[in-house]
Amino acid sequence: MMSAFLSLQSITRQWDGEGGVVNVSLDVEKGAFLSILGPSGCGKSTLLRLIAGLEHPQTGSIIMDGQDVTEQNASERHLSMVFQSYALFPHLNVTENIQFGLKVRKISKAERAERVAEAVEMTGLKGLELRKPAELSGGQRQRVALARASVSGHPLCLMDEPLSNLDAKLRHSVRRDIKALQRRLGLTVVYVTHDQSEAMSLSDQVALMNGGHLEQIGTPAELYNKPASLFAAEFIGEPPMAHLAGELLGLNDQIRVGIRPEFISMEMDARSADVSAQVTDIEFLGSGTRYNLDLPSTKGLTVTAPGEASIAMGEQVHISLPENKRLLFDAASGKIKKEPLQNYETNSRQTTVS
Repeated sequence: MMSAFLSLQSITRQWDGEGGVVNVSLDVEKGAFLSILGPSGCGKSTLLRLIAGLEHPQTGSIIMDGQDVTEQNASERHLSMVFQSYALFPHLNVTENIQFGLKVRKISKAERAERVAEAVEMTGLKGLELRKPAELSGGQRQRVALARASVSGHPLCLMDEPLSNLDAKLRHSVRRDIKALQRRLGLTVVYVTHDQSEAMSLSDQVALMNGGHLEQIGTPAELYNKPASLFAAEFIGEPPMAHLAGELLGLNDQIRVGIRPEFISMEMDARSADVSAQVTDIEFLGSGTRYNLDLPSTKGLTVTAPGEASIAMGEQVHISLPENKRLLFDAASGKIKKEPLQNYETNSRQTTVS
């Protein structure tokens, strides 16, 4: 089995016993794109700073390309970084910003020119080489930061929420640039974001953080289809997974039943439905209409139907939750249950909200 290019082994870094990250272990293969995802304060930026060498762990070790770099400073780790704030020199033009690190490393003028020309072409900056950062749009500035990372020649690139300062349209555009650049150069990328759509669309692997701990790591499909906990189920997906009290579906009260909204359907006849609920909000999406529903002991229950709204606010609807699409979670711990559905059945009854 091939050893990981980057390996974090039982890493802990806290301040006075609080915050930071606790006992985090993960492996990143060479050429992979890993996103560290989670809400504010979950430890994802701390983890990136530990990888970069801007912080040092209290316990655990960091291995890069077979070498223990746990105590090395950032300048010794041979990696590049792309920051949220672009981190460009305002008095230098595009070319000078891109080649700055190469000049510091005393790379020859001819090689610098060759690398910069390739990076400018690759990031769509041709014709902007002499402009200063103040003369560039936000998307162009971020492309300069990407070009600077690409010319470094370092195999590992760390990205700290690089798209958060861009508007929605630019985020989609620069997202494609990042993925194309990573594939073309064969970079190993560790990408920090709070945006699950970025993580899911860009990554080979997603590490979901929660309160300083690694909640789950896997492919985007694994996190979406097989969440390890209710936290993962709710954080991944838009809209997130709905979950109901087990007793609403004839199961015992120690179970929460999760189901993705796309598997929920409306029924004309209450007798063929699993539950009935009240419409509390209506959102027109263009391609269809999303109905948000209210049901006791339920969170995130929505159903989408084609076309414009045909159901009024406050109206009652009957919905089906296919058994083969349900996931079972422990109500106390929130962790996924792996035993068969039948193990938790008590009685079968349909629930209605009036």
